[in-house]
Amino acid sequence: MNFQFLSPQKLSDARNLYPHTKNGSIYLNHASTGPFSTRVVEALTSYLQNRSSGIVETYRTDVRAVTACKNAIQTLVHAESSERIAFISNTSEGINIIASGLPWKSGGRVVLNDSEFPANVYPYYRLKKYGVELDILKSIDGKITPSMIEQVLTPKTRVVALSAVQFLSGYRADLEAIGKICRSRGIWFVVDGIQAAGAIKIDVQKMCIDAFAAGGQKWLMAPHGIGFLYLTESMQNVIDQQHLGWLSVSDPWQFFNYEQPLSPSARRYEGGSLNIPGVIGMHPALETLLEFEPEAIESHILAITKILMNELQTIDGLRLISPEADGERAGIVSVRKQDGDFPLSFSDSLEQRGMTCSVRNGTLRFSPHFYNTPDEMKSAAAIVSELLY
Repeated sequence: MNFQFLSPQKLSDARNLYPHTKNGSIYLNHASTGPFSTRVVEALTSYLQNRSSGIVETYRTDVRAVTACKNAIQTLVHAESSERIAFISNTSEGINIIASGLPWKSGGRVVLNDSEFPANVYPYYRLKKYGVELDILKSIDGKITPSMIEQVLTPKTRVVALSAVQFLSGYRADLEAIGKICRSRGIWFVVDGIQAAGAIKIDVQKMCIDAFAAGGQKWLMAPHGIGFLYLTESMQNVIDQQHLGWLSVSDPWQFFNYEQPLSPSARRYEGGSLNIPGVIGMHPALETLLEFEPEAIESHILAITKILMNELQTIDGLRLISPEADGERAGIVSVRKQDGDFPLSFSDSLEQRGMTCSVRNGTLRFSPHFYNTPDEMKSAAAIVSELLY
């Protein structure tokens, strides 16, 4: 496939939003932490100054900000309604809401795999004490395909838990095919989306995803401590919610009506006061992604990562562990040394040369975003080659 770069003007506009691009450094670590745009900084600065020296009680404007941010999330992931969105502090919280709330019975089964980040594993491991059994698929070259998942399903399978994009290899799951398999069998499809949201197109309805959790600090380039959980109304209806707060109910302002039902929206999972600074910072981050269009962002990321993969594969002694097929990759490019692991100190050496990426489990992981350039991909590979030889 021929993926298109952003136009020179669009790319220039994007880079102007991220001042760190002006200092000569190359930041390729969005799978770990994303930078703040000038819009995020301006929004947070204005909010904090107002709380300090202006209108201290900002509840009414906070409510409007929450609504606007949820609307942006709805648009980004193509949710059926913003009422299907709850704010969470991180991905782990969202997955725990689902894992701990489903009506488990002894013998119920969960499908996992051996490539998952721990946040998408531990919440299900604790269910073993209730008699829940885990089917851990062994990935093949880091891949978990629809057919592999279909082969392990049983009449007792209740959940397929999967990362949209694997954190180490960058393998991109065929969410639509897997979601349709799960939906046809009445199996819940729960997705860890933190390495996908903001980098690739997500359509939770088309993909038949029942729950999708993502923190905001990576590809969304929002503050730490804020994220979102999407879940269908059908899944919400079977969740036995473990934690409640005053905002969980239908009308929180009826303070002494303790018998009222839970909110019909996903707000029921938010409980109490939200991380409003996080919301304030997340909204302009999301609006920026929507302005530059998720389809165009994905295309640009796939185009520049193709260049990066090609450049890295010309370096003797390196082995690409990320998939090369267009439909199986997203924003992560990972390589290993033929003769051993990358030491953690290698990332420090790269930073001294003005380039930032990550060493994870002996693997060198690059994760560029939509404002990175083709030339930066070539420079990054050249720096790695110089340090190795």
